[in-house]
Amino acid sequence: MKISVLGFVLIGYLLFTSCEESPKNEDSKSQKPNIVFIMSDDHAYQAISAYDEKLIHTPNIDRIAKEGMLFTNATVTNSICAPSRAVILTGKHSHINGKIDNLSPFDTTNITFPQILKQSGYQTAMFGKLHFGNNPKGFDEFKILPGQGDYYNPTFNTSKGDTTVIGYVTDIITDLTLDWLKERRNPDKPFLLMYLHKAPHRSWLPAERHYKEFTQKTFPLPKTLFDTYKTRGEAAGTAEMNILKHMVLNYDNKVLPEVIEELQIDDRKLFDPLEKMNPSQKAAWDAVYDPISEDFKNNYPLMNDSTLMIWKYQRYMQDYLGTIAAVDENVGRLLNYLDDQGLSENTFVVYTSDQGFYLGEHGWFDKRFMYDESFKTPLLIKWPNVITPGTTEDEMVQNLDFAQTFLEVSGVIAPSDMQGESLVPLIQGQKEIWNRDAVYYHYYEYPAEHAVKRHYGIATKAHKLIHFYYDVDEWELYDRKKDPMEINNVYNNPAYQQVVQQMKNKLTEVRKKYKDSDELSSGYIELYKNKGWIKE
Repeated sequence: MKISVLGFVLIGYLLFTSCEESPKNEDSKSQKPNIVFIMSDDHAYQAISAYDEKLIHTPNIDRIAKEGMLFTNATVTNSICAPSRAVILTGKHSHINGKIDNLSPFDTTNITFPQILKQSGYQTAMFGKLHFGNNPKGFDEFKILPGQGDYYNPTFNTSKGDTTVIGYVTDIITDLTLDWLKERRNPDKPFLLMYLHKAPHRSWLPAERHYKEFTQKTFPLPKTLFDTYKTRGEAAGTAEMNILKHMVLNYDNKVLPEVIEELQIDDRKLFDPLEKMNPSQKAAWDAVYDPISEDFKNNYPLMNDSTLMIWKYQRYMQDYLGTIAAVDENVGRLLNYLDDQGLSENTFVVYTSDQGFYLGEHGWFDKRFMYDESFKTPLLIKWPNVITPGTTEDEMVQNLDFAQTFLEVSGVIAPSDMQGESLVPLIQGQKEIWNRDAVYYHYYEYPAEHAVKRHYGIATKAHKLIHFYYDVDEWELYDRKKDPMEINNVYNNPAYQQVVQQMKNKLTEVRKKYKDSDELSSGYIELYKNKGWIKE
């Protein structure tokens, strides 16, 4: 084969340029987008005004949706703190990554997306609540709360040892984050920043500037506050997360122990949530909350179950939403910094929660069930010049998808054993590429706190099928279009038998796809019995 002189010239040029880093390649590296992942703990989508304005106004979180995309069908694979975080980091379901509940250790041989991004040239940092492990892999710098952490004067684990910081945790996590951005961010590298809030996790201690305001507020009652679970099986009726029966007057509602004792109320005793406050902080708290205890003491003899339920619900909302007010303010601080420093244009920003939460729906607080309030999670994403501002997306997406999304955004090929789907097609408006029609859920932590039975299931836009197992064998089916509050289980309704069969077939198909099975569940149960974590 003959090669022309021009051909030799071209070949020589290509060989020369392949041996050197060209300015063009440097430019492309510098244009890799930064990634800011903001996650709160137990933040219900109902408590973000971009989703629902009845309870609270969150202008800074809403701003992410206004400048980007709001997902209305974002869900989790396992509605409990540490497993949700493990799914996010690994891109794998709980039964694959091994972190099925809060008891089991995280298998550190798992490869996480921050490790991959670090290896591909990203500077990585994590500040806030991880909830498992004190030495997260793949981070250049981290300061994380041990376990659940404290709202006041929290201690942080770092690579150089533990440190305690005086102040309010939501403000402090933001201070640490901004300090890293200002002082130690390498401007020549793209960065992954995981900014993880403790709030609004139980026991809901707001900052002083907010509890003075929120304890004066009254909130609308959920339509299902007094749900009787009449069409459902044993699982809903035996769960221990009812506001009236299971919310603790001192720990949750902040009634003084001496008042509870004086009224001769038989109530659970949990640790003092105020124990980390210093004298000045405690004095400010007492000035506002002691009168609430006194008011309760005077009115309790006149209360029946209904009025006590409403009182506890209002106290719950006052403190829960009060903690969110600080989250929203601090998200605003971070977004403003990105704007002021000219970083926003090339930064992919996500706001989400590790799962949803019950705000009185079905009479509950907490999470764990596959019902919407805990199954669905807030998800707001902005990426200037890519996402059309103010877009709403209703496709079925999951926290399982985050790892692959971040990797594709950064131009990195995801490992083939990750189980999610990148959200980039939806973000870019290529909805026709998205072909998922059902998402899978599996909850394991039983017997345990709140007594929510083990269950798995699938959800489509139209229906939801749930199977409760282990010590029961119960099925539930919900028509998500006709019954959005999920109060009417139609599994045994003759009119839905074709749907039942279709959903069971789809469930079998999805479980096979994600490599879950009854045999695998039985194996986990035996393992836990052998370790003494659960007893028959």
